[in-house]
Amino acid sequence: IPVFILAGLLVHCVFLVSIFDIYFSSPLVHGMTPQQTPLLPPAKRLVLFVADGLRADSLYELNSNGTSQAPYLRGILENNGSWGISHTRVPTESRPGHVALIAGFYEDVSAVAKGWKENPVEFDSVFNESKYTWSWGSPDILPMFAKGATGDHVYTFCYTAESEDFGAEDAAELDMWVFDHVKRFLNSSRSNQTLFSALNEEKVVLFLHLLGIDTNGHAHRPNSREYKENIKKVDEGVKEITSMIDSFYGNDGKTAFILTSDHGMTDWGSHGAGHPSETLTPLIVWGAGVNHPQKVTSQPFEDNFLKEWKLENLKRLDVNQADIAPLMASLIGVPFPLNSVGTLPLDYLNNSAHFKAESMFTNAVQILEQFKVKMSQKKETTLSFLFTPFKPLAESEQINFLRKARLYIQQQKYDDAVSLCKTLINLALEGLSYYHTYDRLFLGLSIAMSFVGWTMYVILVIIKTHTNLTKTVQANNKESAALFYGFAFVGMIIAFFLLIQTCPWTYYIYCLLPVPVWYAVVRELPVIQGLAANLLSLRISHSIGFLLVCTLGIEILVFSFFYRFTLTIGLLVFAVWPRITQIWVQAKRTALTWTLLCVLLAIFPLMPVVGRESNIPLVITTGLLTFLISCFSLAPLCKSENKYRNNEDLKVHFCQMLNIALSTYVVSSTHDSLKNKQGLPILNQIISWMTLVSSLVLPLLSSTFLFQRLFSIMLSLMSTYLLLSTGYEALFPLVLSGVMFVWIKMEQEALQHYGLSLKPKFAVFNFTCATDITQFRQLHLDDVRRSFFFVFFIVTAFFGTGNIASVNSFDPASVYCFLTVFSPFMMGGLLVLKVVIPFVLVSCAFEAVQVTTQLSSK
Repeated sequence: IPVFILAGLLVHCVFLVSIFDIYFSSPLVHGMTPQQTPLLPPAKRLVLFVADGLRADSLYELNSNGTSQAPYLRGILENNGSWGISHTRVPTESRPGHVALIAGFYEDVSAVAKGWKENPVEFDSVFNESKYTWSWGSPDILPMFAKGATGDHVYTFCYTAESEDFGAEDAAELDMWVFDHVKRFLNSSRSNQTLFSALNEEKVVLFLHLLGIDTNGHAHRPNSREYKENIKKVDEGVKEITSMIDSFYGNDGKTAFILTSDHGMTDWGSHGAGHPSETLTPLIVWGAGVNHPQKVTSQPFEDNFLKEWKLENLKRLDVNQADIAPLMASLIGVPFPLNSVGTLPLDYLNNSAHFKAESMFTNAVQILEQFKVKMSQKKETTLSFLFTPFKPLAESEQINFLRKARLYIQQQKYDDAVSLCKTLINLALEGLSYYHTYDRLFLGLSIAMSFVGWTMYVILVIIKTHTNLTKTVQANNKESAALFYGFAFVGMIIAFFLLIQTCPWTYYIYCLLPVPVWYAVVRELPVIQGLAANLLSLRISHSIGFLLVCTLGIEILVFSFFYRFTLTIGLLVFAVWPRITQIWVQAKRTALTWTLLCVLLAIFPLMPVVGRESNIPLVITTGLLTFLISCFSLAPLCKSENKYRNNEDLKVHFCQMLNIALSTYVVSSTHDSLKNKQGLPILNQIISWMTLVSSLVLPLLSSTFLFQRLFSIMLSLMSTYLLLSTGYEALFPLVLSGVMFVWIKMEQEALQHYGLSLKPKFAVFNFTCATDITQFRQLHLDDVRRSFFFVFFIVTAFFGTGNIASVNSFDPASVYCFLTVFSPFMMGGLLVLKVVIPFVLVSCAFEAVQVTTQLSSK
């Protein structure tokens, strides 16, 4: 059995790693040649303002009195520049958003392993291609573009990480810091000849990262006064910096300005997922080489934004976020970032048709270069007779496209050249995706074969070990040897096939794993034959009925991944389960309690996703309710006649009650302190971390009687969960625990239907006592229902309060009792702990079910 468990862990580790390796591998390739527009650019320098967390509607919409929250920027888009919406991609987080803006590609998930700070892979960017770049802002964003740059021409000026405090009095100070430092920098350059000369070079970029709006949005929500006031301050700061830069350069008209955002934010102050409020960000471009506002009578947009924002008559130019990188490169005349997949938005450019055609041609060649490298890499690692090229862009087609586009430019047919280049870009992007996912089907099938094989093997081992459905058959040594050599030969062929294609070492694991797994399955052929014979002997009506019930149950589980309300349906079915069994007759009180708690639990999947609405009074009420329940449970322990009482157990119980009381106080106190903008009290922070540590230790010190140990685990986890709660989800583990306790009792009652001898009541069952393995019973059909209950409760634990949405759209308010300073790893770890706590409750309850129903946990 230990070898079996070890193999299971190993196999599942491979399954987990394969997800990232197959589906989330880096899209980047290296070895391309930089491509630059041959004509003179319209601007000598570029100023990029990125207002982190700024939603499009928050900037563009008018106040109730008809005025704009950002009057200067409103004036720019109405009188001086072009505007539109920049459409971002999931994950709508700061790092991938900035990479898309500045490097022109959509970052892969591997970046999260570095906390979005370091470069998991080196990439090119507009900053790297510039002559000089000076940047000011967050230490989470700026360093990655400096570290990814060649040479020493990207300079960063960051405030401290501790400044990014969600509990700060005014997060807009982060933006004021940036504006003040830019002013000092420009003023100081007048007395520094070297710096002054560098600033007057061509191809210079100034980057201002403004984090205040994002921080205020998380802390106070986007509809708050703080968020809107921060937009106003940014507007004033942009006005002042723009005026100062124009004055610094003697109003030479050679500066281009861009204001945009890396992502938006939901009404409840989170981002990361794909809600329109997260993916729609503003884009305003003005200055050298940029089109002035274009008056129109109609626009091809189905949404109602133009009407809401009173901008129906000004042409709206929407782009994908990655398109902004080639736009910046074109404005200042630097090579397009090597890995950029953006398409130059020509409508923003105020330049000759010749310049636009040349720029688009450069854009097409740059993306085609990536396609060629990707294709050659895949060709080198695939046998020639197995290689299937991307037919729309065969080598002859590439030459035809480029030759024809160059001919159009020479003949001054610029519109035709632009149209042809756009077609080439779209085909090259399709080809990039084709080669990036070239091996995905092949590797996915290998993993699927391993998964199906492992599942079958586990089922066969369980049937062979814990049922009498099959008879033990003596293995034939000759057949076993032939089988072994046969699978070994198959493994050698696969390994040789991978070797001659010089595949990565991970491919060997994914492709060879099915061989030993299916060898183990085929070795159990007698078990399969015995099982098939038993199944064929069953009545067809019973078999069909059983299959239909199983299918319905599994479908409910599958649908719950997409529609949370299906969990409610399942829980309501669970609620009536006792009515169709003997339990209703033999234990009516237990059955009624089960029904009531299942109905209560069924309410949670119908509630909004956690984090949308905070309700601290409800969290405090839950804390008080949990404290009262722990007080009532203390009475039986304190009775003098209780022979299971232990003074050490009472001490542990008192400590856990104290933890619950302290957690409730800390939640209330922290909320009040943050509401008054006094930050996180240090005492509250210390208590929170001490509670977290003690909640992991105290259950191990509690009584070894089953009920007391389970209750101790529930109290300890509840104290931590309270600290991580912001609303109704605080009640969830309490109700779930109630269901779990009654479930254990219900399973004991259900087992009496089979006439099996029972262990003592689970309240006095000591699970550390030596277990007599001869008393373990065989599996029967009801265990399938029992295992389904376990899986269903695990899924309910995960989706019951929409915790998966909290993972995608992380709300920092959940961790404010522990820390308010931005720390991705620490906050992510605490969030994962919050998600895991209901899992632990269900898993402990299922282990208790196994023990009390005399079934081997193995």
